[in-house]
Amino acid sequence: MRLATVKIEQSAGGVLLHNIADAQGHKALSKGYRLTADDVEKLRALGKTNVLVGMFEDGDVGENDAATRIANAVAGKNVTLTPVRGGRINLLASTRGVLEVNDDALHEINLLDGITVATAPAHHVVDVKKMVATIKTIGLAIAESVLQQVERIARETPNVIAVRELRAGRAAVILTGSDEARERVEKTFTAPIHSRIQELGSRVVWNDYVEHDAHAIADALERAKTQNVDCVILAGETSIMDVNDVTPSGIVQAGGKIELYGAPVEPGNLLLLAYAGDLPILGAPGCVKSRETNVVDLILPRLLAGERVQKRDIVELANGGLLI
Repeated sequence: MRLATVKIEQSAGGVLLHNIADAQGHKALSKGYRLTADDVEKLRALGKTNVLVGMFEDGDVGENDAATRIANAVAGKNVTLTPVRGGRINLLASTRGVLEVNDDALHEINLLDGITVATAPAHHVVDVKKMVATIKTIGLAIAESVLQQVERIARETPNVIAVRELRAGRAAVILTGSDEARERVEKTFTAPIHSRIQELGSRVVWNDYVEHDAHAIADALERAKTQNVDCVILAGETSIMDVNDVTPSGIVQAGGKIELYGAPVEPGNLLLLAYAGDLPILGAPGCVKSRETNVVDLILPRLLAGERVQKRDIVELANGGLLI
C-alpha cells in the first residue's frame, strides 16, 4: 500500500489512515474506511481540501480479507471464528478442552510483516466460546505474497491453533502406604484427586489402597487395567525418591515403561509419568493433596483429553514452570 496526501477530488478508492472528526469533535469518518466519489462533498463539508490515504497497489489485500484468510489458515480442530472488524478477528473454542498451539508455526507466522497472532496459554483448559487467539493485521493491507506464506506454513503444520476435546474418561486411583497410615492418607489425598478428575468431566471408577510395596503396586495396577480405565493416578504416604524406587518398580513389574521421572515444575518436581501400553500412569508427587495449581494440573487434563504426553512435552513446561 502506498501512502499519499491527495486532493479530496482524487481520493476515491483511497483508505483513510486516521479518523476524521466533525466540528463538534465527533467521528464522522473512520480510519480504514474506503472512500468513494460520493464522499467528496462530505469531506468538503468537514473543511477538508486534502486527505491522507492509503492507495492499494497490485497484490495488496485489504485488512479484513487478509485477517480472515489468516484465521482460516491457522484455525484447527474445534476452533471457530468471530466476524472480522478493523483487521481483527478472534478465534473461539467450540468445545471444552485443552488448547494446543504449534509454537514453531506460530512464531514463523508472526515473523512475517504486518501479521500478529496472539494465543491464550497452550495446554490450559478452555471452555466453549472462550477466546483462544486473536489475529490483527498491522496496516490497512497485506501483500498477497505474505498471505500465501501464512497459508503454506499452515498447510505444512495443520492445526496451528486447536482444541483437544476433554473426554468423559474413566480413572483409577491407587493410594499406597502402611496400614497405620491408611486413614490419614485416604483423607488427605482422595478428595483433591477426585475433584480434579471430576472437574475435567471424567470420573473415578476404581479406588484401591495397597501396601507401599512393588509387588502390591503391580497387582493393584493389574486390577485397575481390568476396569477399562483411561488413566491411573498413583499417590501415597511417601513421594517417589528415585527412578528405581518402590512405585516405579511396581509399575515396571506390571508391564509399564517409565516415560519421565522428574519435572521442571514447582510444585511438583517429583512427578513420574509412565505408560502400560496406551494406559497413562501418573505417579503424583505429594503436592497433589493441595488444590493449589501444581504439575498435576498441567498434565492431567492433557491425559484425559487423550494426548500421549511425552518426556519432551513435560520438559517444555520449564519456561513458566515456577507456579508459586
